[in-house]
Amino acid sequence: MDQIELRTEDAPNGIRTLYVAGPVTLNTLFEFQDAIRKEQGPGLIVSLADVPYMDSAGLGAILGLYASCQRQGRGFALANVSSRVVTLLQVAKVDTLVPRFETVDAAMAALASKAPSA
Repeated sequence: MDQIELRTEDAPNGIRTLYVAGPVTLNTLFEFQDAIRKEQGPGLIVSLADVPYMDSAGLGAILGLYASCQRQGRGFALANVSSRVVTLLQVAKVDTLVPRFETVDAAMAALASKAPSA
Protein backbone atom coordinates (compact mmCIF):
# COMPACT_ATOMS: atom_id res chain seq x y z
CA MET A 1 0.00 0.00 0.00
CA ASP A 2 1.22 3.48 -0.85
CA GLN A 3 2.19 5.83 1.95
CA ILE A 4 2.56 9.57 1.91
CA GLU A 5 4.37 11.90 4.29
CA LEU A 6 3.46 15.55 4.56
CA ARG A 7 5.44 18.30 6.26
CA THR A 8 4.80 22.05 6.28
CA GLU A 9 7.13 24.98 6.69
CA ASP A 10 6.04 28.58 7.15
CA ALA A 11 7.99 31.54 5.80
CA PRO A 12 8.00 34.89 7.64
CA ASN A 13 5.83 36.35 4.85
CA GLY A 14 3.07 33.82 5.64
CA ILE A 15 3.60 31.69 2.56
CA ARG A 16 3.53 28.02 3.48
CA THR A 17 5.43 25.22 1.80
CA LEU A 18 3.93 21.74 1.85
CA TYR A 19 6.58 19.06 1.34
CA VAL A 20 5.12 15.86 -0.04
CA ALA A 21 6.98 12.54 0.08
CA GLY A 22 5.54 9.44 -1.55
CA PRO A 23 3.16 8.80 -4.42
CA VAL A 24 0.08 11.01 -4.71
CA THR A 25 -2.53 8.48 -5.75
CA LEU A 26 -6.06 7.40 -4.99
CA ASN A 27 -4.64 5.43 -2.03
CA THR A 28 -3.09 8.54 -0.46
CA LEU A 29 -5.57 11.11 -1.73
CA PHE A 30 -7.60 11.61 1.44
CA GLU A 31 -4.57 12.30 3.62
CA PHE A 32 -3.26 14.76 1.01
CA GLN A 33 -6.65 16.49 0.73
CA ASP A 34 -6.97 16.76 4.52
CA ALA A 35 -3.61 18.54 4.65
CA ILE A 36 -4.34 20.97 1.83
CA ARG A 37 -7.81 21.88 3.12
CA LYS A 38 -6.17 23.36 6.23
CA GLU A 39 -4.13 25.84 4.19
CA GLN A 40 -5.35 29.42 4.52
CA GLY A 41 -2.29 31.68 4.21
CA PRO A 42 -1.52 34.18 1.45
CA GLY A 43 0.25 31.56 -0.63
CA LEU A 44 1.05 27.87 -0.88
CA ILE A 45 3.96 26.07 -2.47
CA VAL A 46 3.69 22.31 -2.96
CA SER A 47 7.13 20.70 -3.17
CA LEU A 48 7.00 17.45 -5.11
CA ALA A 49 10.72 16.59 -4.95
CA ASP A 50 10.02 13.29 -3.18
CA VAL A 51 6.94 12.30 -5.20
CA PRO A 52 7.96 9.43 -7.47
CA TYR A 53 4.64 9.39 -9.31
CA MET A 54 1.12 10.76 -9.30
CA ASP A 55 -2.07 9.33 -10.78
CA SER A 56 -5.12 11.13 -12.15
CA ALA A 57 -6.64 11.39 -8.65
CA GLY A 58 -3.52 13.17 -7.42
CA LEU A 59 -3.53 15.43 -10.45
CA GLY A 60 -7.18 16.27 -9.78
CA ALA A 61 -6.34 17.21 -6.19
CA ILE A 62 -3.51 19.49 -7.34
CA LEU A 63 -5.75 21.15 -9.94
CA GLY A 64 -8.55 21.56 -7.38
CA LEU A 65 -6.11 23.17 -4.96
CA TYR A 66 -4.83 25.50 -7.68
CA ALA A 67 -8.40 26.52 -8.59
CA SER A 68 -9.26 27.09 -4.92
CA CYS A 69 -6.21 29.33 -4.46
CA GLN A 70 -7.16 31.26 -7.60
CA ARG A 71 -10.73 31.83 -6.34
CA GLN A 72 -9.46 33.02 -2.96
CA GLY A 73 -6.77 35.29 -4.41
CA ARG A 74 -4.00 33.21 -2.85
CA GLY A 75 -0.70 32.45 -4.51
CA PHE A 76 0.04 28.89 -5.62
CA ALA A 77 3.04 27.12 -7.10
CA LEU A 78 4.52 23.68 -7.57
CA ALA A 79 8.24 23.20 -6.93
CA ASN A 80 10.80 20.47 -7.55
CA VAL A 81 8.51 18.57 -9.90
CA SER A 82 10.00 15.27 -11.12
CA SER A 83 10.16 14.51 -14.82
CA ARG A 84 7.57 11.76 -14.39
CA VAL A 85 5.05 14.17 -12.84
CA VAL A 86 5.91 16.82 -15.47
CA THR A 87 5.02 14.22 -18.11
CA LEU A 88 1.64 13.71 -16.42
CA LEU A 89 1.04 17.48 -16.46
CA GLN A 90 1.97 17.58 -20.15
CA VAL A 91 -0.25 14.64 -21.11
CA ALA A 92 -3.16 16.30 -19.28
CA LYS A 93 -2.27 19.57 -21.07
CA VAL A 94 -2.06 21.54 -17.82
CA ASP A 95 1.73 21.95 -17.71
CA THR A 96 1.45 25.62 -18.75
CA LEU A 97 -1.56 26.31 -16.50
CA VAL A 98 -0.13 25.53 -13.08
CA PRO A 99 2.84 27.69 -11.99
CA ARG A 100 5.89 25.44 -11.67
CA PHE A 101 9.39 26.26 -10.42
CA GLU A 102 12.69 24.39 -10.22
CA THR A 103 13.12 25.11 -6.51
CA VAL A 104 11.11 26.14 -3.47
CA ASP A 105 13.23 29.30 -3.24
CA ALA A 106 12.32 30.31 -6.82
CA ALA A 107 8.64 29.66 -6.11
CA MET A 108 8.87 31.63 -2.86
CA ALA A 109 10.43 34.61 -4.65
CA ALA A 110 7.71 34.56 -7.32
CA LEU A 111 4.85 34.33 -4.83
CA ALA A 112 6.37 36.94 -2.48
CA SER A 113 6.65 39.43 -5.35
CA LYS A 114 2.91 39.04 -6.06
CA ALA A 115 1.72 39.08 -2.45
CA PRO A 116 -0.08 42.21 -1.25
CA SER A 117 1.98 44.41 1.07
CA ALA A 118 1.09 44.32 4.74
